[in-house]
Amino acid sequence: MLLVIDVGNTNIVLGIFKGKELMDHWRVSTNRLRTTDEYGVLIRNLFYLNGVNSDEIDAIIISSVVPPVMPTLERMCQRYFGLTPLIIGPGVKTGMDIKYDNPREVGADRIVNAVAAYEKFGGP
Repeated sequence: MLLVIDVGNTNIVLGIFKGKELMDHWRVSTNRLRTTDEYGVLIRNLFYLNGVNSDEIDAIIISSVVPPVMPTLERMCQRYFGLTPLIIGPGVKTGMDIKYDNPREVGADRIVNAVAAYEKFGGP
């Protein structure tokens, strides 16, 4: 299963996909002071309370507009899931051509949303 993490300034939205099916999702507050262990325990407790086996997570993708939280979440993924997450950002090949003067200025959240919409509704 795939764990997706979308870090926004106010909330972090988490989702678990099995193939293309969204199995479950949660929203927690973004807290720049939260530690690796606090995020790990929080996410593992959400899984436990919803009957999700964390051992079934075999990949993690993170998009973020809050750079200070990223090292903490990366360490959390490694410590609590034994996985190195794919970080969505400039230079990551998504298969979508970004027609913008400076593609590096497009936020990871917008890239992920555009790819998801393309997957769901198809392209031109």
